[in-house]
Amino acid sequence: MSNSILVAYTTKYGSTEEVAEKVAETLRESGFDVQTRPAASVASLEGYAAVVLGTALYMGMLHKDAKNFLNQHRDELKERPIAFFTLGPINNDEKDWQAARSDAQKELAKFTWLMPVAKEVFGGKFDPGKLGFPFKFIPPLRRMPASDARDWAVIQEWVSNTVVHALQGVMAGV
Repeated sequence: MSNSILVAYTTKYGSTEEVAEKVAETLRESGFDVQTRPAASVASLEGYAAVVLGTALYMGMLHKDAKNFLNQHRDELKERPIAFFTLGPINNDEKDWQAARSDAQKELAKFTWLMPVAKEVFGGKFDPGKLGFPFKFIPPLRRMPASDARDWAVIQEWVSNTVVHALQGVMAGV
């Protein structure tokens, strides 16, 4: 097995992909060989020593492609370290952050075999102009202002201080 890391992501509107690219960039700066791919396009984890999976919470649930990825690659994921991040709140309301953390924990708990070496919830991004069907026909959603609660410094710090250290420790014997 190589020292290559896969950063897989699911996204509807591109926000999680942008975070996945930042995660990959930070891992590369720490000396890792990293590939970034949409989770739905990953046929096998062969050649990857570790995985970082990123997704968003939609109405308190993981994106279906994230669930499919975890189910499809269950056996392979049991053999390698996985770090996990979700995008959630689109504002700074602590109540929303607590709910997102709770929702992410509940969703991950459904995968009883999954033991992430690191996991985190980050702020998300909302652009009413990108709403798809049927959401674009819901007036309160269309009237919501665009927002971006992603904190790039926090994301980079999590990768550098948590993910890198966890992966270095686990991958030392690879």
